[in-house]
Amino acid sequence: MTIQIGIIGGSGLYDMAELVEREERTLSTPFGDPSGPYVIGTLRGKRVAFLARHGLGHRILPSELNFRANIYGFKMLGVERILSASAVGSLKEQYKPLDILIPDQFFDRTTRRVSTFFGRGLVAHIAFAHPVCRVLSAVAADAAQAIGATVHRGGTYVSIEGPQFSTFAESKLYRSWGLDVIGMTNLQEAKLAREAEICYTTLALITDYDCWHPEHDSVTADLILANLRRNVSTAQETIAEAVSRIAGDRTCECATALAGALLTRGAPPHRNARHSSQYCRVPE
Repeated sequence: MTIQIGIIGGSGLYDMAELVEREERTLSTPFGDPSGPYVIGTLRGKRVAFLARHGLGHRILPSELNFRANIYGFKMLGVERILSASAVGSLKEQYKPLDILIPDQFFDRTTRRVSTFFGRGLVAHIAFAHPVCRVLSAVAADAAQAIGATVHRGGTYVSIEGPQFSTFAESKLYRSWGLDVIGMTNLQEAKLAREAEICYTTLALITDYDCWHPEHDSVTADLILANLRRNVSTAQETIAEAVSRIAGDRTCECATALAGALLTRGAPPHRNARHSSQYCRVPE
């Protein structure tokens, strides 16, 4: 059975409870090694590949993640859709801890990360106005609603470098800009998934109000971990429900994101999503 769905588990989500018929697959990519082995298994009757974003035992800082290897590994496995989950802070009162937000926009405040497969003699400019897959995002939101979670559809995720949390001044600034949640990992995944012509969406699992809130002016890892543990089962149920709802061929723009994007003279012509990763084989 073809592996067409990838799952990226963030802080606290290191496994999928319903995953059966498991096997581990260790991959090496032209961009280095992924965060760890991919766990291949069956979830709600579909073959999926699960990757713990921060590695076994949560060993890898957000700034240390090899995003290119992680996404390239999914492409090697034949994955066409990625459901991810990550812990975030809320920048608005109405988005409460333990809620889920499905962002439809990103704002980049990172400074040290490689966010493209291209370069070193090969130039492409990918449309990224709408950075997540609209179809897969709707599936994820419907799934969260179906299992009884409080879900918010749409919003802007600001991605910061970390590993430190925001200063009070930064948190207030992001609120003044109208941003909705704050995290450290999802933007690079979304960019690279788009270049690989893989549909991508994320469950932003709200753990705290960030430091702007009078009751959360000292965000600690203990607070976040406590809410993460409460969120894990909700995230697992939502992802499993979303997997069960995914069906049919893709009708979104993600599958042909490279069409017309390659500018370098003599670059191989775009054919289809299955072959798009051939353009990304220039190792560091």
